[in-house]
Amino acid sequence: MRGTVLYAPRDIRVEERTKPTIQAPTDAIIRISAACVCGSDLWPYRGIEPIEGPTPMGHEYVGVVEEIGSDVRNIKVGDFVVGSFMASDNTCPICQAGYQSRCVHVEYVGAGGAQAEYLRVPLADGTLVATPGRPDEDLIPSLLAASDVLGTGWFGAVAAEAGSGKTVAVVGDGAVGLLAVLAARQLGAERIIAMRAKVKELTGGLGAHSVIEAAGPQESMMQAIRSTRPGGHVGYVGWAHGVELPGQELFYAEVHVLGGPAPVRRFLPELLGLIWNREIDPGRVFDLELPLDQAAEGYRAMDERRAIKSLLRP
Repeated sequence: MRGTVLYAPRDIRVEERTKPTIQAPTDAIIRISAACVCGSDLWPYRGIEPIEGPTPMGHEYVGVVEEIGSDVRNIKVGDFVVGSFMASDNTCPICQAGYQSRCVHVEYVGAGGAQAEYLRVPLADGTLVATPGRPDEDLIPSLLAASDVLGTGWFGAVAAEAGSGKTVAVVGDGAVGLLAVLAARQLGAERIIAMRAKVKELTGGLGAHSVIEAAGPQESMMQAIRSTRPGGHVGYVGWAHGVELPGQELFYAEVHVLGGPAPVRRFLPELLGLIWNREIDPGRVFDLELPLDQAAEGYRAMDERRAIKSLLRP
């Protein structure tokens, strides 16, 4: 099969790779219908995050189930499925509390490289959610968004307790930040301040009730905390790099801080329902669509900010 591999900074290649096979009775093999480039993929692409040898890339995916292990019960061959970038059993106490991304049996689905023609998904029953039927072609980008970028933005909004009557600020203008805006609106926020607005000035000097950090570096994390009113909530979902929080400032800020890798599986049933019924259209975040063979251009376009998010079709 064809798959995307990162060899070195800015050296992305689409090459022949071994098609995945069932390795455990809880696995499923899916034929990828669409995948995409994540902002977090740019960290190793730019050489900021080191890799050890050629690395299969991609962790956002939708597709059709082609094969299942002997213990898989909830998913069947032929289902069109959406899955989280973290595999979870969805039954352990951590999963039941809503934090499937920290499941006691968690596995990183992206280790297999979802920017490919096929993908092995561990813990298929707890990780994959089937759509009610085969989706219309125009729904596939939105369903793909639910696999990570929408689920991550949604978690940021939930962690920040965005809701009715709240002023919500979003730090970070990438794909996650844009879909955090969508999530905050869907959750009923009264006012949303996007990107790097003068939050304190716009909130009478108090700060926002809810702030979503969607970028990852030290500067954006501190901006998020400093934009939050005492008693408010910060939801941080940007992939943190080099973040160190000054204890005394955090002590006197008196804000709630919650975040990390999004438990996308918690939200998938709700998000797929909203997408299937065409109540939200998160697929609009993809402003570049390319065949898988042109994955390198998808990376370049995002790296150079010529694209917000690149969708790849095998």
